[in-house]
Amino acid sequence: MKLAILQTALHWELADENRQHIAQELKGLEPVDLVILPEMFTTGFSMRAPALAETMTGLTLEWMQALAQAAQAVLCGSVIMMSERGYTNRLLWVSPLGDVQYYDKRHLFRMAQEHQHYSAGQEKLVTSLAGFNCCPLICYDLRFPVFSRNLGKEVDLLVYVANWPAKRAAHWRALLQARAIENQCYVVGVNRLGIDGNTVAYQGDSMVVDFQGEIIADAFDRDGLHYAKLDLAALNDYRAAFPAWMDQDGFTLDL
Repeated sequence: MKLAILQTALHWELADENRQHIAQELKGLEPVDLVILPEMFTTGFSMRAPALAETMTGLTLEWMQALAQAAQAVLCGSVIMMSERGYTNRLLWVSPLGDVQYYDKRHLFRMAQEHQHYSAGQEKLVTSLAGFNCCPLICYDLRFPVFSRNLGKEVDLLVYVANWPAKRAAHWRALLQARAIENQCYVVGVNRLGIDGNTVAYQGDSMVVDFQGEIIADAFDRDGLHYAKLDLAALNDYRAAFPAWMDQDGFTLDL
């Protein structure tokens, strides 16, 4: 699988400007299977859900479908969405054919009162792409290894889209590597740049980590598209040679 991550600054609570900016950034996109955008890429990490929420028939989803079709790649990222449960921080996974799957953020960041403005998701999404089983998650989910846990060999790629502040960048980098090592899978973290409307600074550090915790692509603080190739055969060979997954503890989650 070849994937692209877009690390860039976002216009605070200005969906049209962000869609235009991202479309411009993607004009130079190389052929890939997957394109990953940051968390809340149309607004930044805002709690003004009533003013900013979209629906599953709204402009951003239509825009994503058009971009995915043009790129002939899956496009994913999270947006503020009105759902049957109320407002959610929803990751949209959009195929080139226009098919849509989604995941609603499970762990809501209470330090920013996200849990007071959004409804938590209840289920993970695991979907297939280019032979990989992919599980997309969102930002604060990264801190919770039980929810991220790869049971058996269910997941080959964990994806975290984020608005992760610069002051906790060391946590971000360490946790992405930890999730890769403990789950014996590839991990991708896509973060933003810039300063948001709450004066929170972001330094990026988007990266791709392999199944042994080695960083194979690191965006540091660079704006733009960054690429990585993932090798499923190498992953399967490693799991066969070092089958720690066979000794993991069984459990069920009480959600």
